[in-house]
Amino acid sequence: MFVDQVKIYVKGGDGGNGMVAFRREKYVPNGGPAGGDGGNGANVVFEVEEGLRTLMDFRYQRHFKAPRGEHGMSKGMHGKNSKDMIVKVPPGTVVTDDVTGEVIADLVEHGQQAIIARGGRGGRGNSRFATPANPAPEISENGEPGIERDITLELKLLADAGLVGFPSVGKSTLLSVVTAAKPKIAAYHFTTLVPNLGMVETEDGRSFVLADLPGLIEGAHEGTGLGHQFLRHIERTRVIIHVLDMSGMEGRDPYEDYITINNELKEYNLRLTERPEIIVANKMDMPDAEDNLAAFKKKIDPDAVIFPISALTQSGLRDLLFSIADKVDETPEFLLDHEEEDLSVNRVVYRHEKQEAEFVISRGLDGAFELTGSKIEKLFKMTDFSREESIRRFARQLRSMGVDDALRERGAKHGEIVRLMDYEFEFID
Repeated sequence: MFVDQVKIYVKGGDGGNGMVAFRREKYVPNGGPAGGDGGNGANVVFEVEEGLRTLMDFRYQRHFKAPRGEHGMSKGMHGKNSKDMIVKVPPGTVVTDDVTGEVIADLVEHGQQAIIARGGRGGRGNSRFATPANPAPEISENGEPGIERDITLELKLLADAGLVGFPSVGKSTLLSVVTAAKPKIAAYHFTTLVPNLGMVETEDGRSFVLADLPGLIEGAHEGTGLGHQFLRHIERTRVIIHVLDMSGMEGRDPYEDYITINNELKEYNLRLTERPEIIVANKMDMPDAEDNLAAFKKKIDPDAVIFPISALTQSGLRDLLFSIADKVDETPEFLLDHEEEDLSVNRVVYRHEKQEAEFVISRGLDGAFELTGSKIEKLFKMTDFSREESIRRFARQLRSMGVDDALRERGAKHGEIVRLMDYEFEFID
């Protein structure tokens, strides 16, 4: 089964907790703080593995949670950082954030890596909080939570040349005779439901990757038929090989087929029309094929290069393969739309991003005040509520963020309930 799009959940490892500890040494009556820091949590890292050809593995495992850092220890010993969680993906994988729609990574080359979800830093131990005014603090931090996100993986095949055309024009047959690929071939439409890849080697020793892509129909750019499932795979191909059925056996006009397919490519992505095109007139062994080819040539651009072939009898293939190899050699790789920004190496791109509010106050159904916001929730998770001094520090941090004043403005009275995540506090005025 070929899987080319899947949604998964990833989470970086949480940082380890810092520790509250004091020196306990003989003849040292008042030992100072000696709590170590927690280790950093592991990142979730995607790495390209050349041998993979599909996202099939992600159908069975959709959650990837990296390990957390080790907790801090006494005697000033820090916890160990966790090793990154490496997840293998096939070349051509595009990783997109489900919430923002932002492309996180475009993984193409073998061994290429990208951090998809960062781990949290380790919490600080009490030795970090010692000051002249408070030489023996009983404060430590919990580890920072790792980043978690829902993402979509999309596979765009890394083929040098792609065969396009209506169903049943002979693309699969052509692929099977010029490569070692064994696509399913049958006398009905949409035999090819998934892309097939094959390596072609010409007589002069050159080679290129050829893809037989699922058949296009009118309206594909809007998702009709196999629609976008097909079109995403042609975005990376350098050369488009347009296969036409010149026999007219199914009652279709080759010229109308040619115009329809080109319109679909244009509607989906205008940049697809920039790619060099080779027209292949297939099924030339059939009775009416010569007449149909002559009529076709009168209607199209006289400079267009057409290769009459018969995939079934394997005639005309040698010149066609040489021509494809020439086009592949002279055509540079096409960048996808989101890659355009990287054209100049030393350019810095500044994007305006609206600053997220540190906290938001709302009223729950029971009348309680509810605090939400990524910054305040992270602060809460990193506070050790088992120690009085840590609680007082948390209260000071909320006050410095302006939470107390904001609650008063919203009409909070002494003793009213304030809820943060699953915990409730009393508002003290």
